[in-house]
Amino acid sequence: MNLDVSAKRFFPLVICVLLAATAYFQASGVGSFVAGSVAATPARAPQLARVPERRAVASDAKPILERNAFDSVTGPLSGLPIIEPKLPVEEKKPTGEPSIDTPKCDFGQVLLIAATSDPDRSHAKIFAEGKAQKRMIGEEVNGHAIEQLAWNRVYLAKDGNRCQMKLGDKSNAAKPARKPARRPRRRRRRARSTKLPAELANKIQKVSATEFKIERSVVDEILDKQAELMRFTRLRPIKTGDRVSGLRVSRVRKGSLLDTLGINNGDELRSINGFELTNPQKALEAYGRLRTADSLKLQVLRGGKPVTIEFQIQ
Repeated sequence: MNLDVSAKRFFPLVICVLLAATAYFQASGVGSFVAGSVAATPARAPQLARVPERRAVASDAKPILERNAFDSVTGPLSGLPIIEPKLPVEEKKPTGEPSIDTPKCDFGQVLLIAATSDPDRSHAKIFAEGKAQKRMIGEEVNGHAIEQLAWNRVYLAKDGNRCQMKLGDKSNAAKPARKPARRPRRRRRRARSTKLPAELANKIQKVSATEFKIERSVVDEILDKQAELMRFTRLRPIKTGDRVSGLRVSRVRKGSLLDTLGINNGDELRSINGFELTNPQKALEAYGRLRTADSLKLQVLRGGKPVTIEFQIQ
């Protein structure tokens, strides 16, 4: 009974002691953890401020002697002439943007344009100076620098002047040299002999300009080969009004049958032994009928005058 009363009396004190012990041990553990973390972190070395480097100061007075900055009249104190540095000459560039009204270049021909959104990758194929060349912006063609590439034309500039080449314009294309026209070759005709064969010509005897003696065997052979012996001779009908009056002879060559028989170019054959020679067919018919005749009389109009040629057949 007395124990229970004592326990109840000191119970709050016991609770406070337990809480104090718990707080002590917890604080001790946290302190050890923090001390370990701080010990593990390495100490950083202190950074020193950078001192700017001092450039070496030229102790030579040569630049001052070469050109006196305080006296522009006297000149250099060293007595040497002043050599002015040559500045690069800037190329004169045309002002303004190129347009389709830009004058046309008098050289070259654009064969191909590959224009892209990136000017550094665009290029054109231009035929100039006898060859096709691939050129990009800034490169030269015949002394002209390519300034801009459009989809259908190329702009070039030189000495402040701008010109353009249009794709497909062939006005400046190199024209091939004309070859001299070749004359057509004339076919040489084989010289066909129109002369009467000697074995026939020897059997025709000329008595006068209008009288001849002929062996009968020659008459028969002439009538058989008349187409061959007279193949180059031309007989053309001659009209007097509406009537055919005779045959005009042309193309009689020297040594031919008609020339041997005393007939000339331009003679008009009228009749033979009374048979009218109004066309070539009737003339051949007359020759056939007169195969057995002993003499032949040929009426000819020569130079507008009638002439009779007689042939004695033996």
